[in-house]
Amino acid sequence: MKILLTGATGYIGKRLLPLLIAQGHDVVCCVRDKDRFYYPETLTPKIEVIEVDFLDPKTIANIPSDIDVAYYLIHSMSGSAANYNELESIAAHYFVEKMNTTKARQIIYLSGIVNDKSLSKHLSSRKAVEDILMAGTIPATTLRAGIIVGSGSASFEIIRDLVYKLPVMITPKWLNTKCQPIAITDVLEFLTKSLFNPVTYNQSFDIGGPDILTYKQMLLQFAEAKKLKRYIFTVPVMTPKLSSYWLYFVTSTSYKLASALVSSMKVEVVCKDNRINTLLGVKPITYKQALDRALIKINEDDIVSSWKDSLISGRFKGNLMHYLKVPKKDCFIDRRKREIIDREFTIEKIWSIGGETGWYYADWLWSMRGFMDKIFGGVGARRGRTHKKIIFPGDVLDFWRVVYADKKQGKLILYAEMKLPGEAWLEFKIIHNTLYQAATFRPQGLWGKLYWYSVLPFHGFIFNGMINKLIR
Repeated sequence: MKILLTGATGYIGKRLLPLLIAQGHDVVCCVRDKDRFYYPETLTPKIEVIEVDFLDPKTIANIPSDIDVAYYLIHSMSGSAANYNELESIAAHYFVEKMNTTKARQIIYLSGIVNDKSLSKHLSSRKAVEDILMAGTIPATTLRAGIIVGSGSASFEIIRDLVYKLPVMITPKWLNTKCQPIAITDVLEFLTKSLFNPVTYNQSFDIGGPDILTYKQMLLQFAEAKKLKRYIFTVPVMTPKLSSYWLYFVTSTSYKLASALVSSMKVEVVCKDNRINTLLGVKPITYKQALDRALIKINEDDIVSSWKDSLISGRFKGNLMHYLKVPKKDCFIDRRKREIIDREFTIEKIWSIGGETGWYYADWLWSMRGFMDKIFGGVGARRGRTHKKIIFPGDVLDFWRVVYADKKQGKLILYAEMKLPGEAWLEFKIIHNTLYQAATFRPQGLWGKLYWYSVLPFHGFIFNGMINKLIR
């Protein structure tokens, strides 16, 4: 069977792909940037990768006509555009029009639970997309999920950040809102078992775990799982804007995503019924079991996908190739080089940089820079990294985005996503027995030049100390 997988580089898509391959299907992966899409070479015979932007009809023409089933996993949780709800509807219309020209016999859509009478803008947008897909001529299956719990999910990361960083929490009253969390493994099971299953055609189903909890209870259960004592007090006076800033400064989320989450968290997301559990023979695990599994994956550094690596987590725009060539003209460049003793040792240290490992020298200054970035509305340094020693193009390293990573070649290029009056790159490359390190800054106007000269005194010992640590 030939399956179209949209959102193939997303949190769900990356995890669904190997399951579909394991079931013997051929998968056409829709991505906006091929350079951000990486998969094991063993899967190559079963995968076709095409670049598609569902707001651009010209690229939608790249979708082959011999598709049997299509997964629609496209969302705009960050709401980077003010009219993102309109854009999502337009994309859904284009998608349906294209599917009508193919052999597709089913569309499967992962949406959000929309049982409350008063929906947030994001949930309303998802419901609108669902209606568009359901109105098409191809049988559609909609699976509506609430909070998804798994290593690397946005909800899980926010819960973890709050519990780890705040022994005592003064929280908004929406922490008493009820929800029905579901484990990522169960979401994937529902998605795969709905495939070509006639009992799911032209229907919408709520999917959730067996527990109905408040967000406060979810935080406390996480604290219990980590054997931490936490105290949570809710107050009725915190406005949505203050709540968004609270999430933004304490957790690794972006402000736009925090705003979207706050508006959605005020709405109860509880399943109306669980009939699909019987129809598909799925028995969802408890919230506590989902937490335990996620924590094991983190401890084993076995995180398949993370929301942080999606483009909505930062300021990165465009394809990686646009940032691959580091400019030289009209740029300020801090260049350093050192003879290396052990090539493999140095490469391993470079590939472990950022996150929990840090930047090897003057980490307190890097942390301060991250804090200042948060103050001015940037991404900060709390995003960390998905894997401790593995790097792929498109991945996040604190407030950097990986644009090139070739371990055999010994070359790594990072692009800054922090708030800057210009653009910045950090480059490492090994040629023969020499490590070359370059920090490049392309200023924008007078403010850009003033910024470079204001931080120049720190470069001497930050970048000098870092390259020395990389070779020792």
